[in-house]
Amino acid sequence: MEVKGNACGLSLPSHLKRSPEETSLMAKNFPIEHGWNFRQADIPDAAWTPVSRFPTNIHLDLIHSKIIPDPYIGKNEQVVQWVGETRWAYQTTFTSPEISPGQKVVLAIDGLDCHATVLLNGRSVLETHNMFIPERIELTKHLHSLSENELEIIFESTYLVGKKSVEKDSTHKYGCWNGDASRLAVRKAQSLAVAEILARCEIEGNATNVKFEVTLRDRVVAVETVEVINGSASTTFRAQKPELWYPARYGSQPLYVLRAFLYIESKLCDSQSKRFGLRRAEVIQRKLQDEPGTSFFFEINNIPLFCGGTNWIPADMFIPRIDPSRYQAWIKLAVDSNQSMIRIWGGGIYEEQAFYDACDETGMLVWQDFMFACGNYPANDDFLKTVECEATANVKRLRHHPCIVIWAGNNEDYQYQETEHLQYDPKDLNPNNWLKTDFPARYIYEKVLANVTKELIPNTYYQFGSPFGGKSTSDPTRGDIHQWNVWHGTQERYQSWDKLCGRFVSEFGMAAFPSARTIDSYLPLGKDDPERYVQSSTIDFNSKAAGGERRLATYLIENVPYSHTPFEYYIYCTQLMQAECLATALRLWKREWKGPGREYCGGALVWQLNDCWPTQSWSIVDYYLRPKLAYYVTKRELADITINMKRVVEEIPADKYTRAFVKRIHKVQVFGTNLSLQSRECILRVSNWDILAGDTGFDEDFEKGCIVLPSNQSTEIREFEIGAGERAARLVTVACLLDPKDDGVIARSVNWPEPLKHVRFPQPRDLQVKIVGDANNGNTIEIRSNCLVKGFALDADDDGVVFEDNCIDLVPGATRRIGVKGLEVGQEHRLTTRYLEAGIDL
Repeated sequence: MEVKGNACGLSLPSHLKRSPEETSLMAKNFPIEHGWNFRQADIPDAAWTPVSRFPTNIHLDLIHSKIIPDPYIGKNEQVVQWVGETRWAYQTTFTSPEISPGQKVVLAIDGLDCHATVLLNGRSVLETHNMFIPERIELTKHLHSLSENELEIIFESTYLVGKKSVEKDSTHKYGCWNGDASRLAVRKAQSLAVAEILARCEIEGNATNVKFEVTLRDRVVAVETVEVINGSASTTFRAQKPELWYPARYGSQPLYVLRAFLYIESKLCDSQSKRFGLRRAEVIQRKLQDEPGTSFFFEINNIPLFCGGTNWIPADMFIPRIDPSRYQAWIKLAVDSNQSMIRIWGGGIYEEQAFYDACDETGMLVWQDFMFACGNYPANDDFLKTVECEATANVKRLRHHPCIVIWAGNNEDYQYQETEHLQYDPKDLNPNNWLKTDFPARYIYEKVLANVTKELIPNTYYQFGSPFGGKSTSDPTRGDIHQWNVWHGTQERYQSWDKLCGRFVSEFGMAAFPSARTIDSYLPLGKDDPERYVQSSTIDFNSKAAGGERRLATYLIENVPYSHTPFEYYIYCTQLMQAECLATALRLWKREWKGPGREYCGGALVWQLNDCWPTQSWSIVDYYLRPKLAYYVTKRELADITINMKRVVEEIPADKYTRAFVKRIHKVQVFGTNLSLQSRECILRVSNWDILAGDTGFDEDFEKGCIVLPSNQSTEIREFEIGAGERAARLVTVACLLDPKDDGVIARSVNWPEPLKHVRFPQPRDLQVKIVGDANNGNTIEIRSNCLVKGFALDADDDGVVFEDNCIDLVPGATRRIGVKGLEVGQEHRLTTRYLEAGIDL
């Protein structure tokens, strides 16, 4: 239950807005953000308690007042469940501003979560049923002029309202995958030569004209004054040779500002402004060479993009705690790891302006879902009306952001329809018939949302859902897919990601534990807590993934030589396994970006970037913005230039009958990817190392020669035969791309025999870690080993230490360098190092 308005993320303070009609006074805002109190509404004589902040959330206020414990700690979540089944009231007083003749006063609330009644001086002035719809209510006649007014908001239990709605509606087949089915009944978080700029504003009152002004870096580039007709004003500007907005790494992000000045005759009475960018964004779906189906990739300003990125969920269970700086920090993490797209999941919220502002400023593309997820929503008249209002309000609120390049109607609702065998005939194009089926939500996605987007954002691609596009939601030849046959579904081995590809994979993932410091934050006694061990009840309770412990154990035991103790090593093993899994997917799917007409995979979005509370999950960065090891491998795999390998074993029987006499030849396929817009000349070096031979394990160079990686595609380079038999099974292959100018390393890759649990890892005798200062480039950590090391990872004693890279493989005699911030020369004692072990001493 949250009070929302216009000051802090989703939870924005309500405010009074003066809207002059026949007056020369400027419109003014009067925030109502002080003096708020709350109490339990079911107890009439309950005392009012001051709120902790505004905008606010009932749990935050109860925690601040020490009425409930912090639900993020231990198992406290269990003892605060009553809060969501209780009615709550918020109250404040304010003095009415002076109202001149012809003026009116409007109460502006950008959303109340969720079923609430607003009372002004004891009289109901508003009832809300949808947290995603901003409200505006004229209060002019209800105010006590120049005296105290009481504003009260009473929140019903949305959970109970939803349960009763489901009970009452016996005609609809409610069902969902995540959470209680009652959530479905309520609207709650769950290159251009010329550019045309259409400016339009809607006006209340009797204003006569509007001056529109477009600026870029404070320079006026266009201005025009137009007459107000029937409550609106609009004009179209034609920008010659506009400065285009580009995704990160493909260009800059110039942002224009459109200002509208409202006049009554010659007197200025109000103004508004919005930032926007100019760009062409298209989803390209066309026939492919040599493979069935059609492509699915994004083209921005005529540049085809392989969109590597992540999915986004709300960054906190208590939204008021997310301030603009936290949004900026999250998006910076994504951009710094070479991501180009982030998908806002349909089970969360329409994010705050600060989120989209950060994406606009950094060039991060946004895939935006409407807020429907994993269920069968009703489609009665009242529900359809609130959905249309919600969609209209949020599309209008967000459509000026150049970062948003696609809207999707829902997350996995068509997949739910398939799983539950609900009625859906794609050949039936009569919307009225859809309402008569047991999957009436189709009307929402294919009629209501389609109409809203067609009217308000006709040039932005709208897709009925995600996944969607083929004969089924799992069709790998069309549209996008959510590939959960690793972790969920058939639980395939992650080494088989190349067989699980799709035209655009908008979800896939693997779970891992967060930092030990993050786990200590939710254990009541921190590092000394008796529950600080794998499989403790508190740690299991903190995981909200159904069957997560069993699945994580399966992928651990299949892949890495892990141990439950020490606890920090177990955490490391889960993170290394997650990193290996995601890196494998990214490199194999990126391999399918083969150039014009052969864009067999146009993108891959990891589930997920972030977390909403401290827990073990699929995120690659935990709740406290602490990167897991998978964050760093994602950064490497999505770099402009990469060199990669895939190991295959070819079996050659002596004859067609034998099982005993079979020769197994180990081969390594080498391929590179260049995501930049210029071809790149490199020197390729491929070599083998024998795991058991230590520092004498160098075997041979297979190749050292010049190659060219064409721009914006992957390239098959060569297949090398590295040997046969047991010896080949213990060879590690190292591939490097070197700069022809100075032999500097452009990219590297190390291919190990798999699964890693079968590898007999040596124990380093001489592992050197040293911090080196550089006045020009900052401090660097130099690492050197006498033997092969898998997954060398660094950690430090506080969050002020930031590593440029992590989770690297070491080759004997080669020095690896990692940039670092927050550590000085001589502070090696602040570092902790880990690597994969199996106990062989060389």
